[in-house]
Amino acid sequence: MQTAEPVAQSRGAHDQVAITLPDGSVRTYGRGVTGAEIAASIGKSLAKAAMAVKIDGVVRDLALPIEADARLEIVTDRSEESLELIRHDAAHVMAEAVQTLYPGTQVTIGPAIANGFYYDFARDEPFTPDDLAKIEAKMHEIVNADAPFTREVWDRTDAIEHFKSIGEKYKAQIIEDLPGTETITIYRQGKWYDLCRGPHLPSTGRVGHAFKLTKVAGAYWRGDHRNEMLQRIYGTAWRTEKELAEYLHQIEEAEKRDHRRLGREMDLFHLQEEAAGSVFWHPKGWTLYRTLETYIRTKLFQAGYVEVRTPQLYDSSLFKASGHWDMYGDNMFKIRESVDAEGREKLLGVKPMNCPAHVQIFRQGLKSYRDLPLRMAEFGNCHRNEPSGALHGILRVRNFTQDDAHIFCTEEQVPDEAAAYFKLQLGVYQDLGFEKIAVKLALRPDVRAGEDHVWDKAEEGLRQALRANGLEFEELPGEGAFYGPKVEFHLTDAIGRSWQCGTLQLDFVLPERLDASYIGQDGARHRPVMLHRAILGSFERFIGMLIEHYAGKFPLWLAPVQVVVATIVSEADPYAERVAAACRAAGLRVEVDTRNEKINLKVREHSLAKVPVMLVVGAREAEGGTVAIRRMGVQQQEVLALGDAVARLVEEARSPAGDGAMSPAF
Repeated sequence: MQTAEPVAQSRGAHDQVAITLPDGSVRTYGRGVTGAEIAASIGKSLAKAAMAVKIDGVVRDLALPIEADARLEIVTDRSEESLELIRHDAAHVMAEAVQTLYPGTQVTIGPAIANGFYYDFARDEPFTPDDLAKIEAKMHEIVNADAPFTREVWDRTDAIEHFKSIGEKYKAQIIEDLPGTETITIYRQGKWYDLCRGPHLPSTGRVGHAFKLTKVAGAYWRGDHRNEMLQRIYGTAWRTEKELAEYLHQIEEAEKRDHRRLGREMDLFHLQEEAAGSVFWHPKGWTLYRTLETYIRTKLFQAGYVEVRTPQLYDSSLFKASGHWDMYGDNMFKIRESVDAEGREKLLGVKPMNCPAHVQIFRQGLKSYRDLPLRMAEFGNCHRNEPSGALHGILRVRNFTQDDAHIFCTEEQVPDEAAAYFKLQLGVYQDLGFEKIAVKLALRPDVRAGEDHVWDKAEEGLRQALRANGLEFEELPGEGAFYGPKVEFHLTDAIGRSWQCGTLQLDFVLPERLDASYIGQDGARHRPVMLHRAILGSFERFIGMLIEHYAGKFPLWLAPVQVVVATIVSEADPYAERVAAACRAAGLRVEVDTRNEKINLKVREHSLAKVPVMLVVGAREAEGGTVAIRRMGVQQQEVLALGDAVARLVEEARSPAGDGAMSPAF
């Protein structure tokens, strides 16, 4: 045990605290020692780098007195927690800048968020882009002033009266609505102050200058449309200028890749208010959809799945039995079918997921252990009542199709089924161009169905399956489904963004609730284990993600239009039609462009439409039976005989699923 001299030498042992450091060593200090003092006792460089402390896992101010034994970690700019601190304090710096430049503006709420921060302001005049530039400049001045953040505890009544007296009605309301046990804390930075729980950095200077204000948006007070409309200023903040530049570049790239813009330019789909949250697929977009669906269907058939189709509408009794009515009812669309003589409604639910329906198929007829595992797949059309403000292109919709499947098996079969799923899942992602994949294990939420011992068994079962397959994973407490824990697969796209896609959920609860059973070798009834699994998740969301990942430049097998045959002169028009016919006969998706336009214009337009291959033909090609192959983004072209060119393109356009045997139903 390593022991440091107490900070206050005159204190007795009862006035000391034992501080356990990350390396396991223990140091004793006088009671009331601060994180800053502990950092200084360890080393000057650590004291200089310290931004906050973690006390028993909770981030706190460096200046907070420590009154009891604790595990302690010094938070520096290398720590995971440093970014949230920087962003939180950047929000405070922004709020001070706004109130300095625009007196009379009220500040309301301003948290750190993913990649940045925001603050909601009450101001009669709208903020303009010029205002954002002025606010940002003032923020740099405040950072340069390096004013310390200091924490004060105020009396609740005094705090309410004070904020009312200075015209800050929103702050007063926040305090009034806090629980009576809540300590009212105020943080000062120089002369400016705000209501805040903390923690904060030691001073405004530690925020640094790697920040930028990005936009202004409207926001209702406390997110309620019945309340006043406020102005929300968003910003982003990072540890270094390099990180900021990389993020801004990513945002610029994301705007270029926005699936909504590319969907219009490539004529894939559209959305409109009359069907909010639902997609209108155009011919090219539906071709993309069907190509992806065919690929997944082939992979499932090869992996031993059977495909089913289930209804859209169900009596509420099914969802009540499954638990979805109580646990998920707010997200469901409900239809009143009838009202009985006593005024009781008979309600129907539009299915938000497929699992209760698949249990109904499993329950038809007597099942034996010999029938297991039963891998039941459905491209199930689902509806969820997403708030209108949450809808986002085709990434967040109300009507979607899942590549859903449920595996009914015995407990003994779970490891093999999980291993087969992991292999299938990772192979699909590789085929679709994703190499960087993070695996996470989402554990029991606070509101859930089932007993704790059942959850213990399910969570440990997934842990063992992941470890047995050599998959590293991070645990996410509280983020499982209400009926079971789940493995999540997070994909990183071409510009570094993470997307949560496929899941595997181990469920002992739903078979019990819906009375699913099979006859075991012992002749008795047993409950199957139910594995809920999806690879893509929602087709709509995954296609939106694919569009942005590839920036619309799909690999040849996936491209809605694979080949355009374009003429240089009108005399080559008949030959162009022959070339297109040869391509179609070979299974290629082809269009013909015989417009009386210059070839450079045609090349440019079809490149913007993201067509991977152009076959350019003129009088010389028509006479020799050749084509000039021009690929998107490549200046050089290659001249081949028509048959050789088609054979090469067919090979390049082959689906990664291969030619595998297909079920007659497909």
